[in-house]
Amino acid sequence: MKLFIQIPCFNEAEALPVTLKELPRELPGFSSVEWLVINDGSTDDTAEVAIKSGVDHIVSFTSNQGLARAFLAGLDAAVRLGADIIVNTDADNQYMAADIPALVAPILAGKADVVIGARPIDKISSFSPVKKILQKIGSAVVRLVSRTDIPDAPSGFRAMTREAAMRFNVFNDYTYTLESIIQAGQKGIAITSVPVRVNRALRPSRLVKSISSYLRKSLVTIVRIFVVYKAFRFFMGVGLTVLSLGLAGGIRYLYYYFIGDGAGHVQSLILSSILLGVGFQTMLTAFLADLLAVNRRLMEDVQYRVKKLEFSKEGDHISGGRSKPS
Repeated sequence: MKLFIQIPCFNEAEALPVTLKELPRELPGFSSVEWLVINDGSTDDTAEVAIKSGVDHIVSFTSNQGLARAFLAGLDAAVRLGADIIVNTDADNQYMAADIPALVAPILAGKADVVIGARPIDKISSFSPVKKILQKIGSAVVRLVSRTDIPDAPSGFRAMTREAAMRFNVFNDYTYTLESIIQAGQKGIAITSVPVRVNRALRPSRLVKSISSYLRKSLVTIVRIFVVYKAFRFFMGVGLTVLSLGLAGGIRYLYYYFIGDGAGHVQSLILSSILLGVGFQTMLTAFLADLLAVNRRLMEDVQYRVKKLEFSKEGDHISGGRSKPS
């Protein structure tokens, strides 16, 4: 059984050697442990450092594609190269490599297909109070939408089986963490979490450039999650709310009309008509969005079947990148 440890990298020439030094080369239950680096358009010596450090495979992009695409490219490459289980970790050595055995244990025991490493968020000194709150809110939203009980959804320290890796599709360019858990929950992929430890931060977070930026992107991500994965409930909820306001305005106008004061409240009638129209249109959108969601699920199933056929026939060639053995 092959274990692949993948590391998405963007300008990580300084931090990468520290991370790689801690990674295991042998683990009980695996015939081999291979390292895979996704060089996401780095402008420094990340690729060269990876080769010198003994990385087995490198997938390189000529320009920066973002964390989500780098993550998916790594999964694609690992599956093509014959991985049975894939562990994803960060290049900044945030997560303790010594916890990898605990991370893959539920998979080896046949209890899960995806395992998320849950960090001790409240004890991480490098996280600001605002970031800690947003982490908890994001995890709560993911639990609600995905119907899972993952306590640390933004964690990038995770393990998954080959089958699970072929089922993920991430549409968010900002990060893959929340969306992949939602997909696991909605697709019936067995997912669990285990507590993991963290190391001292080697550098500031690339995702959190500022609190305002992180807040804005997190809110957009949360709203987008509801729109994409709970489209019917989202649009139907908005539509019913607007429709109710329109009905309330119409009832208000009728009240004044029957007591002989309708001429002075024509504005309420106009506003009510607009709200009723918008509410009805939004409710129609809910049904259209639900049909699109069904179509998306069918296309994802076809994509999974194509991957099964493609990856079972191909060898070590990696499309979309360059594979460089050390």
